[in-house]
Amino acid sequence: MEFQQRGLGVRRRVRAVAGVVSGGLLAMSLATVSGCSTETAADERPGGTARESAVAVLHRAADVLVRSGSSRVRTTMETATGGTRVSIRGSGAYDFEKRRGRLRLLLPRDAMGAAEHAPITELLASGALFMRNRGAGIPRDKWVRVDTTDIPDGNLVTGGATDPLTAAELLRGVRKASLVGEEGLDGDLVRHYRGITDIGRAARRASEGARGSLVAAAKGFDESTVTFDAYLDGLGRLREVRHRFTVTSRTDGQEATAGPDAARRRGAVGVASTTELYDFGAPAVVELPKPTDIYTGKVGSPQK
Repeated sequence: MEFQQRGLGVRRRVRAVAGVVSGGLLAMSLATVSGCSTETAADERPGGTARESAVAVLHRAADVLVRSGSSRVRTTMETATGGTRVSIRGSGAYDFEKRRGRLRLLLPRDAMGAAEHAPITELLASGALFMRNRGAGIPRDKWVRVDTTDIPDGNLVTGGATDPLTAAELLRGVRKASLVGEEGLDGDLVRHYRGITDIGRAARRASEGARGSLVAAAKGFDESTVTFDAYLDGLGRLREVRHRFTVTSRTDGQEATAGPDAARRRGAVGVASTTELYDFGAPAVVELPKPTDIYTGKVGSPQK
């Protein structure tokens, strides 16, 4: 992966790879085995206060966002599969108090540069994901609803973007972290932290709105530990976080299944999810679909 950074006041650009889209979702079949890390940390350099550890600062990142109200959002989901590098990028806004967001996802382009898929609109809510322009045969005025507590990864990667507040809730499971240093980000001075978080631990400590999805993820991922880089501003607000997940898929083209021999039939794939938060206080009006607006029929392949 390539990273290009420029100085204070200029946005860091991430050029890399993002996940496979199938039927409007990131097609990753996940295992039902989770691990556990017992590693602890205490970097005593400045986090929020002079004596506060990096771990403590990161543990409360989600609470600080809720108090911040709302912000605009940029997301990137990136991976490499089958020798092909692809990327899913999104933008929108999020209301942290109501735990609701709206994203417009731009899906991968083909080798000739033509769009493979029309953009997908996603509404994020506690325990649910709503998608419009999701696939063939679905009326344009209808939404597809996915229960994020009932899919193996809790929608950390499946939908092509990690719910911004869930991305912060993952940091409640941080076991090891250190302060890398201070950097410029969008004209502000931010603290850059790096470490390891545990999905199962985050699920146990998560707020009620995030717990169901994180419990599903803790059961669904082969590896419970996730490496991350997080950037917090002087008010303790999460400005950017990048998680690196390891997911598995069947190598024979069939859907992955759990079992003692499941790992032998799967190949590990790295998925990096980046969430950027900016323009705090910007309006984030998100109205969830009415039951009559939700499509209940069969979902086909996405439109091209």
